[in-house]
Parts: sequence; C-alpha cells; structure tokens
Amino acid sequence: MPDQLHFPLKFEFRFFSISPQFLVFDAHHNEIAFVKQKLFRLKEAITVYNNSSQTDELFKINAKQWIDWSANYEFNDAIGNYLGKVARHGTRSMWKATYDIYDSNDVHEFRIEEDNGFVKVMDSLFSEIPLIGILSGYVFNPKYNVVDSNGEKVAVFIKNKSLMGLDFSLELLQNLPKSNQIRIALSLMMMVLLERKRG
Repeated sequence: MPDQLHFPLKFEFRFFSISPQFLVFDAHHNEIAFVKQKLFRLKEAITVYNNSSQTDELFKINAKQWIDWSANYEFNDAIGNYLGKVARHGTRSMWKATYDIYDSNDVHEFRIEEDNGFVKVMDSLFSEIPLIGILSGYVFNPKYNVVDSNGEKVAVFIKNKSLMGLDFSLELLQNLPKSNQIRIALSLMMMVLLERKRG
C-alpha cells in the first residue's frame, strides 16, 4: 500500500472467479490492493497483494480457529509481524453485523456496526427474485459505521448502488494514523467476505 491512503477507498468484486476476490482502488482510482480468499480451507485464509498481478504480498488475514459464529481473524504483514485482529460477534451478528477491531497489543480500538439489519435482509431476499432481483443493488444498500471506543464515528462503509456489480466505498471521517487506517481496511476486507457469504 502507498505511504498515504487517499480516501474514499473502493472495493470492487470480481465476478466469474473461482475464489472470492476483489480489487481496492483509492480516490484517484489507483489500484492499491488485491484481496483473494483461499478455497477449501477449514480456517478462513485471506491474502492481500499489492495489485492484481499478485507479485507482492502485503498482508495475511487468518482465522484463529475453525469457521464458527464468533471467530477472530488475525492480521500479519508480509514478514509475519502481528498487526491486530478483528473479532465477529456471534449471536449478535445474526441480525446486525457487529465486529470489534483490536490493535497489535490486543487493545480494543474500534467497532464495526451495521447501520440497519433490515436493509441487508431485504437486499438478500429481493436479489433472489428472478429478473426483478437485479434491481436490488439500486434499492437496498447496506451501510456499516466504524466507531471508536468513545462511540465517535470515524469511518463509513457502504454498498454502492449498482445494477450488476458488487462494490463498496470506505470513507474516512476523522484523521487517523495509517496503522489505524490499515486495521480498519483489513477488518472491512474480512467482514465483507464473511457477510457476502451470509447474503
């Protein structure tokens, strides 16, 4: 990733690929990351590359345990340094997605909270209707707020209106150190892959 991240960041999913993957672009539409999930793993495993050529690994995201409702996902850089983790709430996440972000000392920093669980449910149900379902991307667009330990909103992550594509935008609302920005971005990368499975 570049020394300075230019927000908003845009996550664009690739369709017609065997493994779930998406590109990340900055505000100038520069490709800054390529995210790829490994298939056929008992534990979730994500690799973040510098671009779609996959020449250089930037980060790895790995589940601490087998897939379950309350998993922790750890972040490491290319040489194995531990950067922090994101933890999904179990039963609480069944209606509204909720994830906690921790720093490299496992101190709680931020929480990702779904703005309206009803929107995600309707988006999932509406998209299953033949022909009409393709319009769900214009009608229902889930939104996620990132708040700090004081409850202050620091970032917003939203599914963009789209006819056929699937993409999200990450807008930073407060000036944060790059390490925090990276942890938030990595957490949302993991979250969007998990939530995509759930609909």
